[in-house]
Amino acid sequence: MRYNALQILKQGLTGHKGWKPAWRKAEPKPEYDIIIVGGGGHGLATAYYLAKQFEQKRIAVVEKGWIGGGNVGRNTTIIRSNYMLHENEGFYEFSLKLWENQEQDFNYNSMVSQRGIINLFHSDPQRDAYVRRGNAMALNGADPVLLDQDALRKKCPFLNFDNARFPIQGGLWQPRGGTVRHDAVAWGYARGADKRGVDIIENCEVTGFLIDQGVCSGVETTRGTIKAKKIGVAVAGSSSRVMAMAGMRLPMESHVLQAFVSEGLKPVIPGVITYGAGHFYVSQSDKGGLVFGGDIDGYNSYAQRGNLPVVEDVCEGGVSLMPMIGKARVLRMWGGIMDMSMDGSPIIDKTHVNGLYFNGGWCYGGFKATPASGYCFAQLIATDAPHETAKAMRMDRFSRGLMIDEKGQGAQPNLH
Repeated sequence: MRYNALQILKQGLTGHKGWKPAWRKAEPKPEYDIIIVGGGGHGLATAYYLAKQFEQKRIAVVEKGWIGGGNVGRNTTIIRSNYMLHENEGFYEFSLKLWENQEQDFNYNSMVSQRGIINLFHSDPQRDAYVRRGNAMALNGADPVLLDQDALRKKCPFLNFDNARFPIQGGLWQPRGGTVRHDAVAWGYARGADKRGVDIIENCEVTGFLIDQGVCSGVETTRGTIKAKKIGVAVAGSSSRVMAMAGMRLPMESHVLQAFVSEGLKPVIPGVITYGAGHFYVSQSDKGGLVFGGDIDGYNSYAQRGNLPVVEDVCEGGVSLMPMIGKARVLRMWGGIMDMSMDGSPIIDKTHVNGLYFNGGWCYGGFKATPASGYCFAQLIATDAPHETAKAMRMDRFSRGLMIDEKGQGAQPNLH
């Protein structure tokens, strides 16, 4: 069933009784050509592009929980490509271009809203750094706009310009950035993959890999053994635990990143705003709630919840930036498990085990990378050749001294 205006009209006139499930509840088969471990955004996007773009057959996605229950449904929904390092900027610009055509591509309303993103700066050196970042963006075909204080006042008059501890001098604006409905991304990719014959198997946790003489031939799961010629792992914060089953120790740690939603307010925030003097970023949902977040909790954890010191720190940053929200009530909060790599950048690569591929280490950038991550991982699995924008994201870059350290924090996962 394709979704369109005529279908909505038809279903409305017939009591909405003809809608079909978005995807099948597939049962695992004994063997596939390709298995994707992880039914989050990256895993589903990989399966979708494997089937659509690279015309692969007999594909399965195995997910330990339900579709949309992991990090793809636990984030602040921001998309952007305002990076500085060439290896990152090219990749995320590719991802943003895929976002721009996503709804037409898989015939699903993922609510892509390109309202823009503004990174504020508060000092001359920070302005100079953003000028440099903007130049790097322009070289990769992105759309940087440097705003002085007067231009920023016109766009965001509610910011604390006059009484701030860290005076706002301007911002780097990317008009094509924005937000996307995170759940709809998972549902859209799941529906698109299912339409092309991919088996999406929920409540099927991987408990081991079938590896013999350096070759991976399948997975052990809570629903039995499933064999495959190729296996791709895209499990976000569970990467270390899952890959340990294959005898691999990854250069990454798992940390909790909290996000928050306030009560509904009248429309006030035009797009996404990030604080330059603290770690705080905010947008406003279609329901009016402020969606915001900040730093990771700073300690290793696999719990999908956070702690109060970070809540306090994030709210302090928000009130410092916008005192007007001081009386707004926080309705809910949640935590996503971030797989923080040593240099803050991702890994998309083959492993030393034949037939086993890995996708992880996304840190804060996982959601915005979803389309490009899936596309590049699908190309790697289908052809054994990396996509042009992901050539630098190899696992051995740490031993070769070719880290992609966007924040300049060095080998400190808890700081990225």
